[in-house]
Amino acid sequence: MSDTRSADDLREQVRARYAAAATTVTSEQGNASCCDDSGGCCGPTVLEVDDRFGSALYTASDTGSLPVAAVAASLGCGNPIAVAELREGETVLDLGSGGGIDVLLSARRVGPSGFAYGVDMTDEMLDLARANAVQAQVTNVEFVKGTIEDIPLPDESVDVVISNCVINLSVDKPTVLTEMFRVLTPGGRIGISDVVAEDQLTLAERADRGSYAGCIAGALSPTEYLDGLTAAGFADVSVRFTHQAADGMHGAIIQATKPNNHSLAAAMSRSNAGAEVSTAGSSARQ
Repeated sequence: MSDTRSADDLREQVRARYAAAATTVTSEQGNASCCDDSGGCCGPTVLEVDDRFGSALYTASDTGSLPVAAVAASLGCGNPIAVAELREGETVLDLGSGGGIDVLLSARRVGPSGFAYGVDMTDEMLDLARANAVQAQVTNVEFVKGTIEDIPLPDESVDVVISNCVINLSVDKPTVLTEMFRVLTPGGRIGISDVVAEDQLTLAERADRGSYAGCIAGALSPTEYLDGLTAAGFADVSVRFTHQAADGMHGAIIQATKPNNHSLAAAMSRSNAGAEVSTAGSSARQ
């Protein structure tokens, strides 16, 4: 059945689930989880490993030097660090930073002259992420409380926006895409991992495959992502499936750039130049 609850109810459900996930990790009960009782899932269940989600999508060289709690709290459906092509000295923003794994990895990639921000709305996750940064002795990071629909950073303040299986949880996705464009410097880029629904699935069919807080019901389709990012002003937009997450649902990589000349956005919107959808690799982890 489709979810008819209000936006506030859905946001609170998401907040509560991720607060519980952080508590699971800090109480040393096992890995965090955003799985729901119906089987919809975007992360490993407690004490269970699933190679479609979470820390299994990172290499040992990525996670080897991180605090155990940062790895255990990983709830994503991909590894945005692998596609963001981070460079020395850049400023990076992670939307929905959770326990901090992608922020800490970003800080390592951009080096001492760069900086990595994490934005999260959940106090328990923010506390966990800050503790992980202290334990990892990483100082070029800051975890900020806020929502991804109202990012608490100035205009044109970051070079790269990343996110890992979080945009699907937003109750106002067009605003998230607009906010990403706002905080990026001209020429900046996004490298996002998310659950994406095949175009033919209706909203009700997506909801039948899992809950909103389970990263399934709220998933965009490739066309919805392409249209939304183009409308926000982005260019060179692409959506690429990487592995199956559920029937008709896939982990995906979403990339786009903010034009150096903002007037280019209108031309890109008209021609949709550079926009593409690829299902290559969609069976890689099935």
